[in-house]
Amino acid sequence: MIAAMSCIFCAIAAGEVPATVVHQSERVVAFRDLNPVAPVHVLVIPREHYRNVVELSADVATAAELLEVVAEVANTENVADGFRTVFNTGGDAGQEVDHVHAHVIGGRQMQWPPG
Repeated sequence: MIAAMSCIFCAIAAGEVPATVVHQSERVVAFRDLNPVAPVHVLVIPREHYRNVVELSADVATAAELLEVVAEVANTENVADGFRTVFNTGGDAGQEVDHVHAHVIGGRQMQWPPG
């Protein structure tokens, strides 16, 4: 797949680009965001390339594991009592990398609406 060959998140998942990894399994990788918006800001991605959450939804096993890792990260990072999980889908929603990823954001008071 051409998109996956040039995808920075695919390269991170493959270990070709350095990242501060906080979790990894056969299907999912979690790593610290380079531009955090909160004291805790971890990205959780599937190793396989899916452009967005709509595409990921077709792979129920990977989607479920990704959500399990979101919960694990929240526990490990001590924010399980108050954190935000965000999937941006498409440019209008602010998706900057065309590889589905969940933001786990916490460690500070969140505002609503988010933007």
